[in-house]
Amino acid sequence: MIVAKHIHKYYDDLHVLNDVNLTIDEGEIVSIVGASGAGKTTLLQILGTLDYASKNDSTSLKIADKEIYKLNKNELAAFRNEYIGFIFQFHQLLPEFTALENVCIPAFIKKREKAEVEKRALELLEFLGLSHRKNHKPSELSGGEQQRVAVARALINNPKVILADEPSGNLDSESAENLHQLFFKLREEFGQTFIIVTHNKELANMADRKLTMVDGAIV
Repeated sequence: MIVAKHIHKYYDDLHVLNDVNLTIDEGEIVSIVGASGAGKTTLLQILGTLDYASKNDSTSLKIADKEIYKLNKNELAAFRNEYIGFIFQFHQLLPEFTALENVCIPAFIKKREKAEVEKRALELLEFLGLSHRKNHKPSELSGGEQQRVAVARALINNPKVILADEPSGNLDSESAENLHQLFFKLREEFGQTFIIVTHNKELANMADRKLTMVDGAIV
């Protein structure tokens, strides 16, 4: 599903990612751990096409058999919208919209039909136990509920890959545990590939594979 070769990232003289090579299989759940500043989030952003590697002749990033660095800006944006879903520590829900409207946004960006999108959004909210909260705005939802809305939003376009950056970092222990179990339920139900950056040892150890980053490299 993902093949990354010779990924480097420089910010001026700071070498943040140092020759990262990574292969992730379809349907695999991979956790990435390491100290703050090790390069975990930078790597996740590059894998999610939100940022570019500092390219050299050997740098390559392939997702779902698509060579990312051969896409132009518009092609890349369309690819990201269709193939990749994001879950962040801070849910990034838009406060003026309801739970249902927030879930629908990526699909509307893709210009899918409104009736089809809302039907799918309701199905996802039902699956996540939130159908009764569909008309509530984020300020009216608990932290765990907000994060589940963010999960539904990540799933609305049926992406192949879900990237999660400290997804349970803002949740209490019970909500965090529920979210962790949800990832595996989603994998069973929808077959997505998950890459999860986390400081939560329990979540990291639940993954099919745990990768540790030190000083910008996977060790």
